[in-house]
Amino acid sequence: MFDLPSPEISDAFRPLSPFMEARDYVPGGPVARVPPGAELDALREAVDDVREAVIASGTPEGVTTCDLITLPYPTRFGLWRAATSPAPYLWITNRMVVVRWTEGAHRRTLLWEPSDHELGDRTPYFARLKAKNPLPERFLRTIHGTVLGHLRALGIEPADVDYLAFDHLHTQDVRRLIGTTGPAPDLGSIDEPIAPWLPNARLITQEREWQALRHLHPLQAPWYQPETYTALPTERLLNIDGDVVLGPGVALIATPGHTAGNMSLVLNTSRGLWVSSENGIAAESWTPHASSIAGVSRWSVEWGQDVILNANTIEFAAWQYDSMIAEALLADPTPEGTFRQCFPSSELTASRLSPGTSPTYTHERIEHGQVLPSRVLTAAGTSA
Repeated sequence: MFDLPSPEISDAFRPLSPFMEARDYVPGGPVARVPPGAELDALREAVDDVREAVIASGTPEGVTTCDLITLPYPTRFGLWRAATSPAPYLWITNRMVVVRWTEGAHRRTLLWEPSDHELGDRTPYFARLKAKNPLPERFLRTIHGTVLGHLRALGIEPADVDYLAFDHLHTQDVRRLIGTTGPAPDLGSIDEPIAPWLPNARLITQEREWQALRHLHPLQAPWYQPETYTALPTERLLNIDGDVVLGPGVALIATPGHTAGNMSLVLNTSRGLWVSSENGIAAESWTPHASSIAGVSRWSVEWGQDVILNANTIEFAAWQYDSMIAEALLADPTPEGTFRQCFPSSELTASRLSPGTSPTYTHERIEHGQVLPSRVLTAAGTSA
């Protein structure tokens, strides 16, 4: 057990109840109280109510997407048992989504998946992979940008970021993002706490993910860095328990399965509803019958399965399947109509080092409205 801070469950956001009722979701209760088959039927029936609630809440002012890093990931995890490619690794691109909306007199900013990828390398799995790699790093990884670099390019002051959220806490070390209460010698701070890059941001996490981090199972341990969470400031932590609406057209929904506390971002945009998570790694993870990756479509038909799990941890596989079906039904179709607007937070990317795993369709970005810089004058001449 790790001695993590114990933030209270926040009531700062409006609850979104249809999926929670379908799952018989009880705050503080077990991950699943309903058999997975019955849960799947109930989620299908609840989708329209969730869609209506998110659409009725409005739309955010602006959404944009920022590439962070492209890196290798085991094929047998990302496409589970479906792909027949002999390549042991495929490549995924991790992206940050910036969302801004107005709340009263304030403009709010959410960073979805703002990974500090430099510290993510210390995750046990990736640390072992790096140690075994005989090739120079430049052959395997491409760094596209950083959280602070992208904010500078967008003209957003770090102090203007209100919320950070990840679909789950695999690989994440957030100490530089929100600061620490004590020294961090491994980060070069021997005597002083780490000063936060984002001085006003709070980390939103599902309570179940937080408790899983506190009590890691051996199936989960290779993917987390729990020791980095022990000295986080409690006031910078914002735990939720279930589905909530953050702002107009912006919601977080619990999608347990990939981890116990996995969640997804839902956005109502000019192109309809998007859902973002790492339950799948490609558009075809939610629409495998349309995949041109060898083996994926056939496997889906032979096994009668409508989604392909991102399955590096499989302790809740049936509930991950249910969550992905809910995501696919909640998201609108892509413009050509074949795929759903399910946006992988780390998306499959073609690589010559991974023959046979090139994606059939890539989203690459979510764009909506206008993400304004921090200092913009309103019609009244005041700073917004």
